[in-house]
Amino acid sequence: MSTKLVIKQAEKAKLAIMVGGKKRIFNKVKNLFSTMGKATYVGKTGSGQVAKLANQAIVGITIGAVSEALILSKAAGANPRAVRNAIKTGFAGSPILENHGKRILENNFKPGGKCSTQLKDMENIIETARDSNIHLPISDKVKKLYAQIVKQGKSNLDHSALYLLLKRFKKY
Repeated sequence: MSTKLVIKQAEKAKLAIMVGGKKRIFNKVKNLFSTMGKATYVGKTGSGQVAKLANQAIVGITIGAVSEALILSKAAGANPRAVRNAIKTGFAGSPILENHGKRILENNFKPGGKCSTQLKDMENIIETARDSNIHLPISDKVKKLYAQIVKQGKSNLDHSALYLLLKRFKKY
């Protein structure tokens, strides 16, 4: 998320604030966070960063899913705009389908969250997984896709520009 967007969200008290540390200290200061958004205590020191990484795993992976859904729609002869409208109020509906799906359909990749930032987050996700002795194959694949788009010189585009990479893949 860009700094401008974070500030706008904070001004509207719409930030998701993930806090790690000592719970008794969090309880003393949690009302301070309410002016910027909803604060949730997620565990010991460092847990806030892990929650942020979990959020970014969902964002990065879901942007890929939305991209593929729109690519599939078009390739199979459906109207991608109509498909997005049909599914956005259903179980697959999400702010990512709403916002990034719209960006993709409008071919608007002006940065909100940059590809380079999403790549950094995906790298941190994989590093944290490795440190935790687990493998996250979907996150690892998405990290590699973001590395490709950054290598292609699109690091400053919005992270929904992952669509541009995915739509270029050839048939099986």
